Amino acid sequence: MNHGSGTANRDKIAAKLLEAGLIDASSLAKAQEAQKKDGGSLGSALVRTGAIDEATYTDFLGKVYNLPVLDLDKVDISMDCIDLVPGEVATKFQVLPISRRGRVMLIAMANPSNIFAIDDIKFITGLDVQPAVAGEMAIKKAIDKFYATTDSLASIMEGIEDDIEVVEESDDDDITGAEGQNAPVVKLVNTLLAEAVRMGASDIHIEPYEKNMRVRYRIDGILHEVMEPPIKLRNAIISRLKIMSELDIAERRVPQDGRIKLKIGDKKVDLRVSTLPCIFGEKVVMRILDKGNLNLDLADFGMEEKAIRDIYKSIAAPFGMVLVTGPTGSGKTTTLYSCLSKLNNPDLNIMTAEDPVEYNIDGINQVQVRDEVGLTFAAALKAFLRQDPNIVMVGEIRDLETGGIATKAALTGHLVLSTLHTNDAPSTVNRMIDMGIEPFLVASSTLLIMAQRLVRRICKNCKEELTLSDEALRDVGLEPGTPVFHGKGCEKCGGTGYAGRQGLYEVMPITPAIRELILDRASTTEIRHMARRDGMLTLREDGLIKVAKGVTTIEEVLRETAVAD
Repeated sequence: MNHGSGTANRDKIAAKLLEAGLIDASSLAKAQEAQKKDGGSLGSALVRTGAIDEATYTDFLGKVYNLPVLDLDKVDISMDCIDLVPGEVATKFQVLPISRRGRVMLIAMANPSNIFAIDDIKFITGLDVQPAVAGEMAIKKAIDKFYATTDSLASIMEGIEDDIEVVEESDDDDITGAEGQNAPVVKLVNTLLAEAVRMGASDIHIEPYEKNMRVRYRIDGILHEVMEPPIKLRNAIISRLKIMSELDIAERRVPQDGRIKLKIGDKKVDLRVSTLPCIFGEKVVMRILDKGNLNLDLADFGMEEKAIRDIYKSIAAPFGMVLVTGPTGSGKTTTLYSCLSKLNNPDLNIMTAEDPVEYNIDGINQVQVRDEVGLTFAAALKAFLRQDPNIVMVGEIRDLETGGIATKAALTGHLVLSTLHTNDAPSTVNRMIDMGIEPFLVASSTLLIMAQRLVRRICKNCKEELTLSDEALRDVGLEPGTPVFHGKGCEKCGGTGYAGRQGLYEVMPITPAIRELILDRASTTEIRHMARRDGMLTLREDGLIKVAKGVTTIEEVLRETAVAD
């Protein structure tokens, strides 16, 4: 009987949503299908499938049940009330005790029709219950924040903790012993790492503040807050991470760098760990290096055909220099690795100097730069030239010494690959001349310069066409009538409308005409005009092609690129 009334109640909510025009029949059917497959409430299925956003659904429930709607970020939550309701009860029913007035306790509920939850809480606390409505995701986040890890994390950890292990450098380290693995902090840290890998994050930020602590993941280039662990666990979490990365736990005054090797299920992942002393404790940032996500085929990068042909032609040359430019995190290293893997065969000696070595590639001799012992990029490059190399990759040209050696190496029979920090391909030429490298050396050694950026891809699950006026399309440089798309946000993309990233590429081969301009110390603008005449697409133009193909949005391209003069 109870089951029937629950179903009837669910049907009543669905009918009222349809009646109010907040969802349509097809999105309801899609949500019901998702609910059958994944479980959970109809409301969470509607939000997950993008039929309705959580705030709208929560407001709607408040009206239907005639109950107040709470924004959990703005209400004061009483720790005395939290102590009265056990964590497993809060997690089971997705409820959060808020405050108490006399014998009445205010409880935030994702599903206010759940009379079992209200009865259980009345029985456990001996108090009357006043329900209010709050979003399911907001309640989940608050449960993580206010309940100590042993209760709420037990449910999160199911199925994860058995699948994650630290691959130790030495066998005598006992930090993964049975006792250690059962500790709540170990479970919490394991969960944070496993979830970050599962969600495809590139970085994890763990940040201590005066009264709270937060964890953020960088997903598709954007930081998202995922959790606020209890502040009392601050030191324990940071110590656990320092133990895993073999850093000095007692040293909290200076930055430290380390590495963690993890096995999550069948996947091997490296994490580069950096600690930084801040006023309320050490901030930890971990870069996730997931070899499984490393795509080394340039043809899969979404480059235009002319760009790929130009790159393949330049890296097939017996000597000369190929430069990739762009800001930190724009995928330069991945592009260079892709070029090296294309060239990697037994009859070539390939050497790289990197800071740090991000991925290990069989058949390539990789050197970790260590400035503190004098092993700089320049020193490594000098040593390489005595090691009979065919191809040399220098992680970055930072100064005249490195640039000078790289240029001379490119002129004396070696193919040199490297990166610089400049805004676009044409400005790289004058950046090198400003460093002090003579124009004739730049002109005669450089084969190709490529600039790149990363933009977010539209989520394929919730992609829909936008209607823009011809004037708006012209303003951004698109032809009137060009179809443009965006993602409306769904459960698969976490409501962002984006999933994954796409490169934008500006590929400038050094043609005889450009070589003449370099020798004449021409301006960046003159070099750019000549390159465009030779068929180069600017970053903005390449981005607009990706917009017209429905790969990314106008906003992403405008955010990452500038108009060429």
